[in-house]
Amino acid sequence: GELRDHLLDRIAVSLSADAQPLTIEERVEASDSVINFSPGGKQGSAKATMDLEDAISNEDDLKTAIVFAREYIRDLKLAPSQLQYLCEEAIRAGCQGHRAEIFAVEVARSAAAIEGRQVTSEDLRLAVKLAIAPRGTFINTPMDEDEMMPPPPPPPPPPMDNMDDQNEDQEEKPDEEDEQDEPDEEDDAPDEAPDVPEVPEEFMFDVDSTPIDPDLIEFSSRERAGKGGGRGLIFSQDRGRYIKPMLPKGKVVRLAVDATLRASAPYQKSRRERSIGTKQEGRGVFLEQSDVRIKKMARKAGSLIIFVVDASGSMALNRMNAAKGAAMSLLTEAYQSRDQIALIPFQGDFADVLLPPTKSIAMAKKRLEQMPCGGGSPLAHALQQATLTGINAQKSGDVGKVVVVCISDGRANVPLCTSVGEEFDPDADEDSKDGKPSRNYLKEEVLACAKQLGALPGFNLLCIDTENKFISTGIAKEIANAACGNYHQISKADGNAIASVTQSALNELKSS
Repeated sequence: GELRDHLLDRIAVSLSADAQPLTIEERVEASDSVINFSPGGKQGSAKATMDLEDAISNEDDLKTAIVFAREYIRDLKLAPSQLQYLCEEAIRAGCQGHRAEIFAVEVARSAAAIEGRQVTSEDLRLAVKLAIAPRGTFINTPMDEDEMMPPPPPPPPPPMDNMDDQNEDQEEKPDEEDEQDEPDEEDDAPDEAPDVPEVPEEFMFDVDSTPIDPDLIEFSSRERAGKGGGRGLIFSQDRGRYIKPMLPKGKVVRLAVDATLRASAPYQKSRRERSIGTKQEGRGVFLEQSDVRIKKMARKAGSLIIFVVDASGSMALNRMNAAKGAAMSLLTEAYQSRDQIALIPFQGDFADVLLPPTKSIAMAKKRLEQMPCGGGSPLAHALQQATLTGINAQKSGDVGKVVVVCISDGRANVPLCTSVGEEFDPDADEDSKDGKPSRNYLKEEVLACAKQLGALPGFNLLCIDTENKFISTGIAKEIANAACGNYHQISKADGNAIASVTQSALNELKSS
């Protein structure tokens, strides 16, 4: 079984055992190396002999480096700014206690010592990935001091009377300033290259405890993969594995013979005595309606991942390509997890199901060749289409969980009534202008659809905002909160990053 959290917290470093997929050339080279390797004596080929000599030489070099690193690490320390960065990342990740930053410091020092240099930003990023990310929890963090303190007021402009005097003084003393600058440059010469410790320019965690670095997203999803995956079950009376008997409700589909006989066993003697002199006197077993038990069956449930992609605007092609890559990446693992993929792009006046729920990679490639882009943004209709698609899939009996992945900035400009072929009524919106709905009306309509989706059993919404955080309106986060779902802000999202985030959300949903 899995270790408890308080025991896992004592383990300094967490590594993922999942290997990166190899190319054909790399697989051929790996197979050839194993075939030609001989534990003792002559190797199978000249290349194998050279590779073995290189491996022995590299191993000796590594042993020597470790010996020197043990001596070098004694005097190696982190700068205060670097230690502050690790503590801030631990707070952003929601780590409890102080083991996260303490182990992260040791990881950064070890990575730098093995290279024989001072701690750099790459060492800090590696420390966050190995020591802080596995301990991350989901809690809110306080605001930064820079955000809490108001900016200082601008200085007052000088009076107009003194402007001319200042200009004259500046013209009279250009030479004096040049003379004064020369000794300053000489004084600053020794300090031209101060030893400033390197700190990563951006954080790897967002303020809401979600990883925003693509490397960290992939690593975190691999760490959590497989936990609780066996809990996704569908209970029924017709298919699956017999787990326990139960009282019938309505028509009996599968009779639990063992449980029915056990329920009737205590009453066989009394029923046999009552049957004397009747036509049922010779029966071997006496059963009544109250003895009947039926089988409760369970089978592994697949999941449906619905990509709802904004195909409007200038970034439509990038979003569609990222969603296509994520869909194809998840479909390659569908044979193991029984997952199905659907794709609903929305542009123009309505959203359409471009790829219905499927496990077929060939069908997905064929349907995703032509992807429409441009036009309006009917987000409310897209969420409604995703809801209907998920409900129909659940009714089939093969889908238990539904994850709706919405790749959009959350801004809509087409009302739901227009998408279903009706005209917009300006009286329904007080802020309507020129017969068009206001932004607030469209926003409330989208939030209402998101709440409806989040209230359904087995549904979960994952909003991925691909816009830059400095120009993002924050509507996508409100949509995720309305549906009680998850929100990720990935400015440069590709198919692998979206697939990793989606798989992580799916694993969390299955384990809940």
